[in-house]
Amino acid sequence: MNTKHKRKLDKIDLNILKTLQENGRISYVELADIVGLSTTPCMERVKRLEKDGLIQGYYARIDPQAMGYGMLVFVEISLSYQSPDAFQKFNLAVASLPYVLECHLVSGDADFLIKARIADMSEYRALLGEMLLTLPGVKNSKSYIVMEEVKESLSLPINPNQPRS
Repeated sequence: MNTKHKRKLDKIDLNILKTLQENGRISYVELADIVGLSTTPCMERVKRLEKDGLIQGYYARIDPQAMGYGMLVFVEISLSYQSPDAFQKFNLAVASLPYVLECHLVSGDADFLIKARIADMSEYRALLGEMLLTLPGVKNSKSYIVMEEVKESLSLPINPNQPRS
């Protein structure tokens, strides 16, 4: 969130966020009706939530299977040394890899946790051997091939009756 515009969210703001998480293509007229506002004040609130960085974007969720990316893999990466410079070099390099959906600096035995989507095992071998293990400072990796996706969600739990700041 953009801290220079930080303010407490009220019940209407939370209802707007909850509704947009469920349906980002909803019209302002429908959204206003759901949250109990007229259209113009509702639009103004949405624009403010966007400007303040609470709404970070809108997108279409695409079926990975239909696009040929049926294999989901998580990869732990450990670097040979930990320093701000080593982390920065790794971050810049991994950001350019198209199969990598997420990369997180984590605590524990590994330094980074990567989530990637690929087509099959041969593509996984290429991702690991030709891309991930050649990134700056990589010492070793440990992979987890997903056998079944039990739950995946990008929605945050929003309870309009419990405002958060």
